[in-house]
Amino acid sequence: MKIFIATKNQKKLEELNRILIPMGFETLSEKDLEHPLDETEETGTTFEENALLKAKAGLKATGYMSVADDSGICVDYLGGAPGVYSARYSGTHGNDRENNKKLLRELEGVPEEKRTAYYVAAIACVFPDGRQFTVRGECHGHIAFEESGSCGFGYDPLFISEKGCFGHLTAEEKDSISHRGKALRLFKTTIGKYIEA
Repeated sequence: MKIFIATKNQKKLEELNRILIPMGFETLSEKDLEHPLDETEETGTTFEENALLKAKAGLKATGYMSVADDSGICVDYLGGAPGVYSARYSGTHGNDRENNKKLLRELEGVPEEKRTAYYVAAIACVFPDGRQFTVRGECHGHIAFEESGSCGFGYDPLFISEKGCFGHLTAEEKDSISHRGKALRLFKTTIGKYIEA
C-alpha cells in the first residue's frame, strides 16, 4: 500500500521509513514528486493540529494517503516550552545547535530534579476519502547539563531517557522507547482498523 510521508526533514523521513517500510507500506516522499512540497505553515497550537496540516498538504500534493509527524520536546520547568515551537525555538527553523544552546541557557542553574521533560510525537494520517486520524506517543526523561553523543537529531544530545542519552542510542534502541516509535506502533494498530473498514 502506498503512503506519502509529508516531511522535508531528511532525518525524520529516515526514522519514519525505518518503521513504516517493515510494516508493509510502500513509502513515497518529496523526492518522488515533480515539484518540491510547499512549506506548510504550522499554525496549530497542538502537535496534532500541526501534523494534520502537514498531512493534508501531502494529500493535496499527491492524491495518496498521507502521513505527517509533528514532534517536539516539552520541559516541565519551562511550562511545557519549547513544545510546538521546538524546531524554531532559537528563531531559526531547524537549527539544532542553536536550539540546544538556548535550552541550556534557559535551564542554567536549574538542578537535575527540576529538569524533567518529555518528547512528544503526533502522527496524522489523512485518506483521499476524507477520513483522518491522529495518534500520539510520549517519552519521558530529563534534560542534561551539556550535549553528549552524535546520534539522533534535534534535542537528542540533551535528552536523557530510561536507556540513557538519545545522543548515544542506536537507531534500534531509540525506536524501541522513543516518542515516535511509540506513536508509529499505535499508528500501525490504528491504520489497520481504517484499512479493514
